[in-house]
Amino acid sequence: MSHHAPTLDDAVRRLLQEAWNLSGEDGHAAAQLDRLYGRLQEPLHIAVVGPRRSGKSMVVNGLIGDQVAPLPLGDGHDVVTRYTDGAQPHVTAWTADGAARELATTRTAHGLRLDPRTTRRSGITDLKVAWPARSLRHLTLVDTPGADPADDGHRAATEPAVGEADAILYASPEIRVTDLHTLQNTQYGTVATATPVNTVIVLTHADQVGGGRIDALLTARQLARRHQRDPAVTATCSGVVAYGGLVALAGRTLSDADFTAVAAIAAAPRDAQDACLMSADRFAGDDCPLPIDADVRRRLLHRFGIHGVRLATTLARTGCATRTELAAELVRRSGLAELREVITACFVERRTVLKARTALAGLDRLADRMPGQDGAHLRARIEQLLATAHDFRELRLLAAMRSGQVAFTADAGAEAHRLLGGDGTDAAVRLGADHELSGGELRDLTADAMHRWQQHAEDPRLDLHQRRAAAAVVRSCEGMLVGLGR
Repeated sequence: MSHHAPTLDDAVRRLLQEAWNLSGEDGHAAAQLDRLYGRLQEPLHIAVVGPRRSGKSMVVNGLIGDQVAPLPLGDGHDVVTRYTDGAQPHVTAWTADGAARELATTRTAHGLRLDPRTTRRSGITDLKVAWPARSLRHLTLVDTPGADPADDGHRAATEPAVGEADAILYASPEIRVTDLHTLQNTQYGTVATATPVNTVIVLTHADQVGGGRIDALLTARQLARRHQRDPAVTATCSGVVAYGGLVALAGRTLSDADFTAVAAIAAAPRDAQDACLMSADRFAGDDCPLPIDADVRRRLLHRFGIHGVRLATTLARTGCATRTELAAELVRRSGLAELREVITACFVERRTVLKARTALAGLDRLADRMPGQDGAHLRARIEQLLATAHDFRELRLLAAMRSGQVAFTADAGAEAHRLLGGDGTDAAVRLGADHELSGGELRDLTADAMHRWQQHAEDPRLDLHQRRAAAAVVRSCEGMLVGLGR
């Protein structure tokens, strides 16, 4: 009879049970543990965070594929809003005393809206939006109010949502020193220090680079790649993605009427196109000679932005002959596909370790409240699991390689990054192999990789950090062989 080593999920559940036994009659602790147990069953929670007017809602809308964010209350302020998968759209509100009620919503040209008569001065603290979206089947998006470092009330409302998230998308038009400080401040506590970096930075407004020129998104992608080579940036995040939110949402929601209007602009004389597309004011103006109504032009400008209109017109003129073709090309150019790929590789495929990290962070907070020896015992058990679980070791090593603390030659570094799961945790992805290969062929490739990295681990020319990192890569290969053997 074969016995498999306990998984990280098993180990965390056992630790939650230990904490339950230690908590005794503490009702508050029992409620916290209930919540931590429940979170292990739920989809991944990804918090979308950033300064005010940073484009957070455009990230949420693009990923969901509809204009559902933000949802301001009747008094104009935003609250933490969770977007989950649901058969039918509906919104639930919670107040500070824990009471919940359904809210009436309406669809408008500007997206989903709440009835202000039902929300004004209502004491609502949280909203949950159920929405039928394939992208929400494996994750819950948590839209947080815009960050304002000077506002203590805002921090008090937002920090729990950020602290309890499994991963963070940090939205900002550009990466500033204040953004890096904000991200560093999220990495506090024993668990966050031991398992750093569960964040991806999203450069929003990528379509507005250089005044919204036609090559704006390409320029923004080059900027994102440059940021990914900056150790100060890579120390705080797993990746940087350039994203044109208006272009992404325009592609996801492109209607026949939108396509007809864009095609009409593309068919107009080039001098009229060039003159009207020089600026948003000219395009929306009453004296614009293009053959579509001013109201239609203003609607396009609101939905696409001036860069999106320029891009859609160029694409329609140069080969996108149907609505489907134009929609697909807008989405491709927006950076949305790359954002989804990064979320999948960095977050969704590592959901077990990220959810374990969240549970351990919750247990660490609970240990601070426990008396004497009980709290010390629980903290020691948490630290033991953080130190010994290979899943956490992979995360630490990937972070150390990104920040330059551990370095190999270019080829060896790229292979180590891949084998450690930096591009995704599937065996074929780790091996850089074709997904069509058989299990036997993948096992052979894994054995070859393991042999290579055993040689690195024993190479006296490498320093101690490199040899330890190589040994961790060998352990990842051993784990793959066990998985492929099953």
